[in-house]
Amino acid sequence: MTSFSKNTAFNQLVNSPGFFVEYDLLASIEQEGLKLDDYVEICRRLKRPPNRNELGMFGVMWSEHCCYRNSRPLLKKFPTTGPRILVGPGENAGVVDIGFGQKLVFKIESHNHPSAVEPFQGAATGVGGILRDIFTMGARPIALLNALRFGPLENEKNISLLEGVVSGISHYGNCVGVPTVGGEVRFDNSYSGNPLVNAMALGLMETDEIVCSGASGIDFPVLYVGNTTGRDGMGGASFASSELSKTSIDDRPAVQVGDPFLEKGLIEACLEAFKTGYVIAAQDMGAAGLTCSCSEMASKGEVGIELNLDLVPAREKGMTAYEFLLSESQERMLFVIKPGSEQELKQLFMRWGLYVEVVGKVLKEKVVRVLHKGKIVANIPASALADDTPIEEHTLLNSVPEYLQEHWKWDEDLLPENLNNGIINLQNKVFISWNNVLLNLLSNPSIASKNWIYKQYDYQVQSNTVICPGEADAAVIRIRSQNNFKIKSKHNRGIASVVDCNDRWVYLDPKRGSMSAVAEAARNLSCVGAEPLAITNNLNFSSPENPVGFWQLSMSCEGITNACKVLDTPVTGGNVSLYNDTKLPNNAVIPIHPTPVIGMVGLIDNLNNLCKKAWLKTNDQIFIIGLPLETKKNKDNRISLSASSFLEYIHGLKTGRPPEIDLNLEKQVNLFLRKIIKKGIINSAHDVANGGLSVAIAECCIASGFGAKIILPESDSRLDRTLFAEGGSRVLISCSDYQATELKKYYNNFILQESNIFSLSYIGNVNNQKKLSIYQSKNLIVDINIQDLQDKYKNTIQKKVSN
Repeated sequence: MTSFSKNTAFNQLVNSPGFFVEYDLLASIEQEGLKLDDYVEICRRLKRPPNRNELGMFGVMWSEHCCYRNSRPLLKKFPTTGPRILVGPGENAGVVDIGFGQKLVFKIESHNHPSAVEPFQGAATGVGGILRDIFTMGARPIALLNALRFGPLENEKNISLLEGVVSGISHYGNCVGVPTVGGEVRFDNSYSGNPLVNAMALGLMETDEIVCSGASGIDFPVLYVGNTTGRDGMGGASFASSELSKTSIDDRPAVQVGDPFLEKGLIEACLEAFKTGYVIAAQDMGAAGLTCSCSEMASKGEVGIELNLDLVPAREKGMTAYEFLLSESQERMLFVIKPGSEQELKQLFMRWGLYVEVVGKVLKEKVVRVLHKGKIVANIPASALADDTPIEEHTLLNSVPEYLQEHWKWDEDLLPENLNNGIINLQNKVFISWNNVLLNLLSNPSIASKNWIYKQYDYQVQSNTVICPGEADAAVIRIRSQNNFKIKSKHNRGIASVVDCNDRWVYLDPKRGSMSAVAEAARNLSCVGAEPLAITNNLNFSSPENPVGFWQLSMSCEGITNACKVLDTPVTGGNVSLYNDTKLPNNAVIPIHPTPVIGMVGLIDNLNNLCKKAWLKTNDQIFIIGLPLETKKNKDNRISLSASSFLEYIHGLKTGRPPEIDLNLEKQVNLFLRKIIKKGIINSAHDVANGGLSVAIAECCIASGFGAKIILPESDSRLDRTLFAEGGSRVLISCSDYQATELKKYYNNFILQESNIFSLSYIGNVNNQKKLSIYQSKNLIVDINIQDLQDKYKNTIQKKVSN
């Protein structure tokens, strides 16, 4: 924060004639997370000092969490339009047209700091908040996903955080009746003090009108609906916009308390209310509560709103105006409704057991005016709170940060020379066989099965889940009409969804790592046969006030922009979560890995044409499509051991530069993959990603219970590179002998028509010998029983948590 004594503008202001405030000014400015320059600007806009309530309102609305004061210029560069995009950034959630009168609504948001302080409620209310973003638009929530990050499970505190977060997610999602169908979880030291909890939700809309948040209709009633307002969640937006420290445990009031059963009633009541045609605008009360909902509705509608706090249903006695305005109590909504509909809507909401009151009206004057106990306790231009908010100017580093310059010098030739049957570990100089390398990778919590987690989620509720967690590279749910709106029974369509981010790659190259996150999400959707439509993103980064932190954020946004443009996946919105740093008692600061989570959705025209990762039949042929296998004649810089799981988890090195991303190749491989799935000429598909080729093959064996015999060509490349290198657009597929003939014909015709040529390489067969065997020519490199693979892969997290 700017020094009090050295801020000239602030000192001139407070020493000017007639300047007077009725509260401890300096302490209040700091408490609200504002800077002295902010206070000067507030006074300039109001033409007077703000009172305590107004200062609190500015504090939450000018926080990074609400106004993106550090990231807004970067976000404007994202591609946000496309033929299917109906609503992009700026509303509660993005909306895409999926045809036949149906729309898909989706968004992702973070609840990181609340989950660090109170894991169960922090995660639970994160789910509740993202669900409200969906049904506020008029869509029925149909699926949930999550992206989680924790410190290593060798630490009891991290295990406690994991258990609390997963329990909170499962409690809220299971009780409200929305299936949690997918997600991703990784573990790294950088998250030990600052876990990440990102929740994504999808909804189906079948109405012609999309419910937006901009208020209209002068003197139209403003209706409060849902739960009562209490003191929980006080200042949550400001809390989310500052680094975590040892004293953050004192911020428990900033963590909300959720009621999923009440939210279920709120969903049904709101969707019913929207059908009446009486609702003009709707806004959920998430971050910054009443302050945010009033100011955003007013600003977007270019009107004003008057709010009478005496009419707001309260759960605690003696609440002050400040507490009402900054409370983030859950399950609350604000509507602008047509005059004359008050009683009918009140009866509707009361039938669902909800509190409902007319608490204000729309004003012609573009202000947010708040009344309490018969007095005006706040009167602020709406645009000053929600639209015309400050932007922090940061100077971008003119060179790559020093930490990366050192990392990028690393080369895989610095690793010990490969032996035919294994490698010498760099850390302790112990020999490890290739069998044990693969088993060690499969048992690392970041790669291992997350079944201990998703078994706690009800992923079958609503009976539309077609591909369950762990079965494929993306989740798939059936599009089932809620009211037969323009939908004929012959259509058998589905939505695929995924969340992705290799945070190690982003740490070691923010631009390439972010491009890879978008590319991998698109590849995962294509692996199940879905056409990628659009993305939502959750940008989890450290402090932007640190030049390296801002450089990472800037480069990441550039990478996302480049990938989304080439892959035709516009950005419909999302969330920015900065200040994810842990401040230690000695004032040292530990930043998280930069983690731009990509949530992507895709459309499947026919659910009869799907692929999972498990081998389907014995004797099926196994191919790899994408980058060609390396031989004695070629070595491709688009795959590498740099930044790989093998390098980190086997040798203890998190270093090197991630390989180049060939976006045009990605696009062509994805297109080819979707076409051959649609034609029914392959039986399985699985992305080669974290852990490299051998891990991907093992995962297909584990999922099916079948063995495989893999024969790799002779190569000048290192064996560890062949088995465990990462990068590139590579997908494992399997098919019968007959299908293989059709596959080769289609491949030959496809590459004649396309400018980008990629490889289709036969590498082996599925068998029923219950063993994975990998040969290079006649040399047996890996030979492991499927049961041993399954035990390592499926039981790791449960064993660590249980111990």
